[in-house]
Amino acid sequence: MPSISVVPVVLSGGSGSRLWPLSRDQHPKQLLALAGADSLLQATLRRVAELPGLGVARPLVVCGEAYRFVIAEQLRQIGCEGQIVLEPVGRNTAPAMAVAAHAAGSEGDDPLMLVMPADHMIPDAAAFGRAVAAAAPLAMAGAMVTFGVAPTTPETGYGYIQRGPAFALAADGTTVWSIARFLEKPDEETAERLVREGECLWNAGLFMVRASVWLQALRHCRPDIATAVATTWEARRTDSDFVRLPMAAFAACPSDSIDYAVMERLVAGGARDPALPHGVVVPLAAGWSDVGAWNSVWQCLPKDEAGNAVQGDVVLRDARNTLVMAERRLVACCGVDDLVVVETADAVLVVHKDRAQEVKQIVEQLRREGRAAATAHRKIHRPWGWYDSVDAGARFQVKRILVKPGAALSLQMHHHRAEHWIVVKGTAQVTCDDRQFLLTENESTFIPLGKIHRLENPGRFDLEMIEVQSGSYLGEDDIVRFDDVYGRVPAAAPLMR
Repeated sequence: MPSISVVPVVLSGGSGSRLWPLSRDQHPKQLLALAGADSLLQATLRRVAELPGLGVARPLVVCGEAYRFVIAEQLRQIGCEGQIVLEPVGRNTAPAMAVAAHAAGSEGDDPLMLVMPADHMIPDAAAFGRAVAAAAPLAMAGAMVTFGVAPTTPETGYGYIQRGPAFALAADGTTVWSIARFLEKPDEETAERLVREGECLWNAGLFMVRASVWLQALRHCRPDIATAVATTWEARRTDSDFVRLPMAAFAACPSDSIDYAVMERLVAGGARDPALPHGVVVPLAAGWSDVGAWNSVWQCLPKDEAGNAVQGDVVLRDARNTLVMAERRLVACCGVDDLVVVETADAVLVVHKDRAQEVKQIVEQLRREGRAAATAHRKIHRPWGWYDSVDAGARFQVKRILVKPGAALSLQMHHHRAEHWIVVKGTAQVTCDDRQFLLTENESTFIPLGKIHRLENPGRFDLEMIEVQSGSYLGEDDIVRFDDVYGRVPAAAPLMR
């Protein structure tokens, strides 16, 4: 039996705006399948399902309210029974890790936490497992362990860890280094020097530490954060599959990252504070990438003999070192080099790989202009399924709707629109005022303006239908909700079906 048990902690925040148009505020990059069938979140959880020589406890996912149902569904798809803790507002990674430490230790023990972002790629799971196994005994002994990647290029978008003297020799012969200092996102000249000198590693943003050690270090370095999180955790409540934190208490918590709040203070001034744990770095050689921009995605994907990486319906002619991702339509490229082309239902991005970081500025411009494509896809995921806005015009809108087996939309009404429902697959149970009836394939009904109604799927297969809305206002906030099985608050904005 393994002597050390590890709680995988997955921090699933952030929007990944540099991966627009696939990644958007309402469906960020950790929920995307960028390489294979699994999303980055699912791949992270699969990677830690088994670790060599270690026992793996139930994983813990810390995420925002907006993603809770999609994340719960993605966990269900891979058979993962994880605990999901909801942050009512983002407060960066240090408070999130403190929440995880309270959750992991809530049964009175002092577990070892493996803290990971949900949005990284690590293709070599075996090498990752070996690095974690090398780190575990050190973390159990009270060290604060981080993981470092040998740099291959002078990246300016990564943080760096400068190695200090050797701290220990792991059981597999791996040298574990003390940390001399952290360097946050250097300029190009500094990055080139760091790579040339060979004494620095990329900061992979992965941590291994006992829950009590992290909380003690946080209380010493940032007592304001530690106190605010402790107060918040005491007032938590459990709702269905989620642990919820109170808005007011958590919103009062200062925002800071793990590195700034604690890790950099482990080596501040070159002399370690004896009240703090040892900070050490374990080498990680597993193909790690934070996939922070489209050029990083290109680097991670398999390529043809000309250096092209493609997904979807793509035709290339005389193209080199190009990434093309087609979601809905055929994309053809001819005579292009070093481009990124990403096609979705409502947007197309074309950018040179060398300028992939500038996609964030495009998203910022779209937000200033109030463009919906900055924040949401045309296809919107909901706890009961999804809807896709396929067409719209003056006073009308057409949607494809899928309702999962056993799922139901809220009991609701609209002040400004009527709806026509046409079932194309499955069976629908319809409530319209005091009437309740079934619709099967090729049948339809009309929901007049102002009528209280609900759509349900009583069957064992997906319900697919077409909805045609007509009226003077068709926004999603024209919903008065009377009952909802998912516990969504009627006053929330934007209101959801």
